Amino acid sequence: MDRRTMLRTTVMGAGAMALPFTTWSAAYGAPAQNAPGPYGALRAADANGIQLPAGFTSRVIARSGRAVPGTSYVWHQAPDGGAVFANGTGWTYVSNSEVPAASGGGASKIDFNADGTVRAAGRILGGTSTNCAGGRTPWNTWLSCEEIDLGRVWETYPLTGAAAQVRPAMGRFKHEAAAADDGRRVIYLTEDQPDGRFYRFLPYRWGDLSAGALQVLVAGSGTSGSFTWQAVPDPDGSPTPTRRQVAGAKVFNGGEGCHYANGTVWFTTKGDNRVWQLDVVNQRFELAYDDNLVNPGPAPLTGVDNITGGPGGELFVAEDGGTMEICVITPDDKVYAFLRVTGQSASELTGPAFTPAGDRLYFSSQRGTSGSSSGGITYCVTGPFRR
Repeated sequence: MDRRTMLRTTVMGAGAMALPFTTWSAAYGAPAQNAPGPYGALRAADANGIQLPAGFTSRVIARSGRAVPGTSYVWHQAPDGGAVFANGTGWTYVSNSEVPAASGGGASKIDFNADGTVRAAGRILGGTSTNCAGGRTPWNTWLSCEEIDLGRVWETYPLTGAAAQVRPAMGRFKHEAAAADDGRRVIYLTEDQPDGRFYRFLPYRWGDLSAGALQVLVAGSGTSGSFTWQAVPDPDGSPTPTRRQVAGAKVFNGGEGCHYANGTVWFTTKGDNRVWQLDVVNQRFELAYDDNLVNPGPAPLTGVDNITGGPGGELFVAEDGGTMEICVITPDDKVYAFLRVTGQSASELTGPAFTPAGDRLYFSSQRGTSGSSSGGITYCVTGPFRR
């Protein structure tokens, strides 16, 4: 495939999800460079303190410690990774809570009507700790990942209300994000450690994550080249951590967000402000972005964290710190700020996810204006997103 080729498809049938990791493909050159964005310059901050391009508006959906408007459900602390699911009459946004179990932890959801109004809200996972990011599966479950030593992956059921299930076969380590590859029937996993690794999980039966094989990516120490996969002998991670069980497993500095689109996986490493690109068809890897390689500077994207795909095939990358922006990396190797949250420098942006129609972007400021986990704010941005 031409590395500059971008394929787009449209929603197929009622209830289908126009989500990037199942319907769009974008092949990126590397590394992306600073350039003006197609949406134009950011305007002055709106009433919510958010700078947006012309034509876009923001609204607050929920605040930590307060009932979600229109419901009696109190929104969780420190909202983090999120995703959107079509639910038949509208859509559902799910969000993790990156606090210890004693403070809530787990994950929650908000159900929306077709016009974007809130219908209901509730908890989908409790009793777990420091649920950071995760990933959506093709069978409409949400994988909520614990970012603690010997952390676990929990499979939740936001559309059916079934009880969440722990998935120990997916390995016990400081989990961050997950991305499903329906074609190869695997789940990719990032690890938030300075000497973290990149994994994939191969279920014995696709759609059932209760059993399978955990593998780790093996490659050289450079920023591009070929890679292979090797089995992790002991996914339980004790007494030897999973990341130290396979000689030659490639080290990644603080794995964060992860996103899959036809044949390519992108994931971020916050320790070195990089976005990595894996061609899983030809088993090649390279950099899609590195803030140290942006010329001329300054680099627009720092503190790389959660990542998702946009309706036009771009990557939307949220910042943990930096200048509190969600930045876009385009298929023609440009990077620019799409939005900036002001007055919240002690926070981080999390959970970016698009609605089925691709006209609404949900995300959170994990600690809001207070700088505390109890001050999280979840937003919706509406406007003419590129398709």
